[in-house]
Amino acid sequence: MTQANLSGGPQSRPPSVEAVARDATWLAHRYDPEHDAVHFLPVSRAIHAQATFATDEHLPAGLDPLVVRRQDAIAAAPPRAPLHFLFHSAFCCSTLLARAFDRPGWGMGLKEPVILNDLIGWRRRGGQGSDMAEVLDDVLTLLARPFGPGEMVCVKASTAVNALAPAMLTLREESCAVLLYAPLRTYLGSIARKGLDGRLWVRTLLTGMLDDKLVQLGFGPRDYLGQTDLQVAAIGWLANQQLFARLVDQFGPERVRTLDSATLMRDPAGAVAAFAALTARPLSAADVAEIAAGPAFRTHSKSGTPFDARDRTTEIAHGDQLHADEIDKVAHWAEKVAASAGIALDGPSPLVA
Repeated sequence: MTQANLSGGPQSRPPSVEAVARDATWLAHRYDPEHDAVHFLPVSRAIHAQATFATDEHLPAGLDPLVVRRQDAIAAAPPRAPLHFLFHSAFCCSTLLARAFDRPGWGMGLKEPVILNDLIGWRRRGGQGSDMAEVLDDVLTLLARPFGPGEMVCVKASTAVNALAPAMLTLREESCAVLLYAPLRTYLGSIARKGLDGRLWVRTLLTGMLDDKLVQLGFGPRDYLGQTDLQVAAIGWLANQQLFARLVDQFGPERVRTLDSATLMRDPAGAVAAFAALTARPLSAADVAEIAAGPAFRTHSKSGTPFDARDRTTEIAHGDQLHADEIDKVAHWAEKVAASAGIALDGPSPLVA
């Protein structure tokens, strides 16, 4: 893959820095801390809609990045659109909700932009070079470019980025956030159904959370070696619940609310309307009904096949049946850990009562 350096490198008639920086369809895709540069990819609204996530795995192959010095990109960036966040603890319909926010004239949902993962990785490695808060501030500015007049942008970050949530909300005092999670037993069932891949994923997630110092449950380093995969999954889930409670306490319910996936699927219209009210992005009753009945809630977020709330309930029930004994034992153990650590299993200040 070739790269065009828009800050002086050779390339035949590349788009100007101004054209790229002012156009939201040039996705701020990666951050290179060594060169303090942003890699932009041409990603249209239609491609965003089709891609499960805004990652190389899900974007079309062969897109050539255009590399711009961060400061040049910021100097040319347009006025910021309203920016809000969707933080989540995984396997909780977060992609579905981000898809629902793609409504021309109202808003756009960005699904797990990799550039935020670059920042969390950079921080874990020690963050040598430019000031990290300044870089994060600039990255948020580049993600908050409007896709259309009057639109907001809602960034659904990957679960690995949750440690940056306090900084992101501090840097954007006007921004709101929804903290989305699946009920504990539902989450454990999701991991169990995913087999080896799911079990490896939760261990990788926990490793990152330990690096980010997000796990404060009283366990020592050797304890994790003796825990099963689903116990590790439960620890990550509990640590995220602990983080979410701190975020609500720190930033207040006027900016930060929690939402569980069961409530979202039971009352999608209520969740959409409550999000619109939280973010001061008005929607008519007809608009809310249209979104709630739209493709985001009627197709599978990963495969694109027909898939609604009833299908989801059937899938969960089937997975729970196959792994019922393990789920029940780990859930019972996790509830005791939660009680000992003072962690509520239901998030505070729910978006939908």
